[in-house]
Amino acid sequence: MQWANLALFLTEAIVYFSVMTAFLHYRHILGIGVFLTALGVMHFLETYLAAVFYVQLPFGVASPGSSILFAGKLMMILMLYMREDAAVVRQPIYGLFLGNIVTVTMAQIIRFHQTVAIVPGQSVSTAFLDEMGVLMVWGTSLLYIDAIAIILFYEKLGRYLQRHIVLRFAICGVVILSFDQAGFYGALRLLFNAPLDVFYDGWKAKMAAVGIYSLLFATYLWLTSAKGRFLTRRSVADVFNDLTFRERYEELLSRSGRDMLTGVSDRARMELDAPSVVVECLEKKRPVSVLIVDIDHFKTVNDTFGHLQGDEILREFAAVLKRAVQPLGHLYRFGGEEFVALLPAMAHETALAFSDSLRAAILADLQRPDGSPLTVSIGVATAFEDGQLFRALLSEADSRLYAAKNNGRDQVHGRYGMWVG
Repeated sequence: MQWANLALFLTEAIVYFSVMTAFLHYRHILGIGVFLTALGVMHFLETYLAAVFYVQLPFGVASPGSSILFAGKLMMILMLYMREDAAVVRQPIYGLFLGNIVTVTMAQIIRFHQTVAIVPGQSVSTAFLDEMGVLMVWGTSLLYIDAIAIILFYEKLGRYLQRHIVLRFAICGVVILSFDQAGFYGALRLLFNAPLDVFYDGWKAKMAAVGIYSLLFATYLWLTSAKGRFLTRRSVADVFNDLTFRERYEELLSRSGRDMLTGVSDRARMELDAPSVVVECLEKKRPVSVLIVDIDHFKTVNDTFGHLQGDEILREFAAVLKRAVQPLGHLYRFGGEEFVALLPAMAHETALAFSDSLRAAILADLQRPDGSPLTVSIGVATAFEDGQLFRALLSEADSRLYAAKNNGRDQVHGRYGMWVG
């Protein structure tokens, strides 16, 4: 009997996931309302089964309503978020919460009717209605918290497991459904004096459901990713379709502000970000330094060895700058062979010493295609003394860069002329 129940348990999960995923996948054809309605109409059945319907499984006693239907609903809400965005997923979250509050309210009003027994021996159980009402309110409140929590947790995990979609899906299910099981068992304990075994067995059933749903989710992603398969025709390599709407947007945003040759932020991103960084430093009474770094005689590299060789030098040059600058501040490609470093909380003397060490590192690490050394000139400006706006600091650093160029190149110029360490 236990294994027969387990087979039914697995069948219920597969049927639920398959039908709901089909509604979700074809939402642009059927309409999102079909998916949302199907999601909502089963809430009463879930609550009823969780209260009274339990079966024996090999690992304990569990309710399909709690472990299959409720767990499935929560995972479906997460899948909806992954496929759409917060504006869409909040509809079932709010709808389920408010709709079930209305259901309970109407049930409490209806119970005051004077009823007539049409069938002998059958009467309304108002006590059961009261108990179900409490469970409905409590279960709906937990679902509201669970649904928000699982989305926030999924986003948090994205910082560490962005490309591991199925793993994030499974971890979210394990953590949030463990929390939910503790909350729902509290209500069962209070109303029905449920033994502690109900908590442990229910938790094991929900974890089993998470495992099943994660495998089914992985299968769904594989089907929708495989070229020429049943559902779509996108490439396996197109992993960004498996990310959330917000993640796809941020990926696009990060690419739009990125210099394609060197991989550092471009001038447009500098224009957006740098002024606010300077203002923030000044508000906190902290210095902020701006460096303009320029490769000496770079035009001769392109003219003599070609633009492809010049591009390769720029990439290597940017890599050296990134390693030095990005742990301390921000790096931007200003144009051509000029790069801007923005260094918050760095005073002028420190910025000059840093610039000279950067100049020395480039001289030691990089060469032109003919083996001759690659040198740079650097201009440095620091707030407050050299200006209180990013534009003013950039202009001052630019003037000092040209002073370094005119003074023989391969040097750093600051507020008092050429810096000598």
